Amino acid sequence: MARVVSVFLPTLPTDRVRRADPSLPADKPLVIVAKSGSKRWISAADTAALKLGLHVGMPAAKAQALVQGLMIFDADPHADGETLERLSLWALTQYSPVVAMDPPDGIVMDTEGADHLQGGEERMLFGLVNRFRAKGLAARAAIADTWGAAHALARATRRETIIVPPGKIAEAVERLPVSSLRLPAEIVASLRTLGFATVGELAATPRAPLVLRFGPEITRRLDQMYGRLAEPIDPIRPAELVEVHRSFAEPIGAAETIEKYITRLVRLLCLELQKRGLGVRRVDLIVHRVDNTIQALRAGTAKPVRDAAWLTKLFNDRIENIEPGFGIEKLTLAAIMVEPLAEKQNASSLIEEEVKDVTPLIDILGNRGGQRIYRAAPVASDVPERSVRRVDPTAEEKGETWPSQWQRPPRLLARPQLIEVIALLPDHPPVSITWRGRRHRVARADGPERIFGEWWLRRSEFRAVRDYFIVESESGERFWIFRLGDGVDAGTGSHKWYLHGLFA
Repeated sequence: MARVVSVFLPTLPTDRVRRADPSLPADKPLVIVAKSGSKRWISAADTAALKLGLHVGMPAAKAQALVQGLMIFDADPHADGETLERLSLWALTQYSPVVAMDPPDGIVMDTEGADHLQGGEERMLFGLVNRFRAKGLAARAAIADTWGAAHALARATRRETIIVPPGKIAEAVERLPVSSLRLPAEIVASLRTLGFATVGELAATPRAPLVLRFGPEITRRLDQMYGRLAEPIDPIRPAELVEVHRSFAEPIGAAETIEKYITRLVRLLCLELQKRGLGVRRVDLIVHRVDNTIQALRAGTAKPVRDAAWLTKLFNDRIENIEPGFGIEKLTLAAIMVEPLAEKQNASSLIEEEVKDVTPLIDILGNRGGQRIYRAAPVASDVPERSVRRVDPTAEEKGETWPSQWQRPPRLLARPQLIEVIALLPDHPPVSITWRGRRHRVARADGPERIFGEWWLRRSEFRAVRDYFIVESESGERFWIFRLGDGVDAGTGSHKWYLHGLFA
C-alpha cells in the first residue's frame, strides 16, 4: 500500500526573502505584494504580519496604513518556483525515490518502502520538519494512504506532523472543510452556499446531483482522496541525472525476469557512470506498473562505487519487496547521488598487504533499514559529553584523539544521572553511592580528575568545575561519577553528585 507524504510550506515566499537577506529584522512583519495594473494586494504574509490582522488578498495600501514599518517586497513567482524545485530535489536525495513539486507551496513524496531508512514514519516526519526549520522554512507534513488526504491534512490543521494509520482515511478527513479537496474556488463557494461544510457531508451525498450540477471534478477529487482512483506522482528529475530504463511490450512479473532485467540495467548504468568518471552513492529502482502506479526501491553505499555485481546484489536481495501487481511495464534505474570516482589499479598482494574493506557490510546493514549507521569520532573538548560526535562510517580520520592520561568508560550515559553519595569534602572519594535505589559500598576509588567549564563557549561555565572519580563497588562494579563543583566554593557548582559512565 502506498504511503504519501505531503509537505506544506505555508510561508514559502516570505521565508525565501528572509533567507536571501538574513539582515532583515526578525521581529518586523513582512509581506509579499502582487500587482496587476494599478491594483496591488498581499499575496503572502509571514507569521508576524498575520498576527497583526493582515491577510492574503488585502490591498497593499490598507496594510501599510494599518501597520507602521511594514516591510514590503514585490512578488516573484519564478523565484518561488525555483526555490520549491531546489527543495524537491533535496528531498529526492534524502527521503524518497518518488518526489514531486506540489505548487505553489508544497512537496509530495511516495515513501512506501523508504521510511524504514529514516527510522520509521514518525521519526521521518519529525526529522523532515526540523530540517526545514533549520533552513529557515516553516513546514507542516502529513502522511496518509493517498496524495489527496495527505495534502488536505497538511493544510487544514496547525499541527506540524500528522500520521494517518493505513486504512483510516475516512475517519481522518470527514471533518475537513470542503476547500481541502483542491477544487476551484467557484465550486467551493457554491458548495458552501448549498450548505456543505465538510468532506464527510459531501462524501455522503448522492453523486448524480453533484455531477449534474458541477461536473465530474468533485467526484474525481473525492475518489482520489479516499483511494478509489489512483493519483500517480510524476517524480522530479534533475537535468544532470544519470538514468537508464527499459520498457516492455508485454508486462513482466516473475521474480526471475525482474532480476534478469535489473542486472542488465545495472550494467548499463555502470557503463554510463564510467564514461563520466563517477561513482554512485544512492541509486533508485523505479517500478512502473500497468495500473499506473509506481513502486520504488532505494539502495545506498558507504562510498562511491560502480561495481555492477555489487549493485546488482543490493537490489536482488530485496526483489521480494517488489509487488508487480498486474504486471510491470517499465523499469528505471537512476543514480540519485553521485561522486567523482577515478580508476584505481589493484596492487599486487606480493608487494602490499591486502586491505580489508568493511564497506560492503556497511552497505548491507544500511539497506536493511533501521537506525543510521555511524561511528564515534573524537572532538577537541574537555567536557566528556562534547568530546564525541557521530560521523559517517567511512569518514577520514582527522588525527584527533581522546585524552589518554585518564581512563574513560566504554559506556557514556546520554545524560548524567543524579546519585546520592556519602563523601568527605573537598577531595576525598565517596564511601558509598546510591543509584536507582540501590546502594553500592565503595571498595576502591581513583581521582579526582578536575575538568573546568568551557567559558569561551558559554558564559555560565566561567567558574564551573567537575571532579571525576572512578569507583569500584564491593561487588566489582565500576562507575564513573563526578561532583559538580570544587567542594568548597558554591559558585563553582551545586556540589551534587552524578553518575556519567559505566566500565565493563
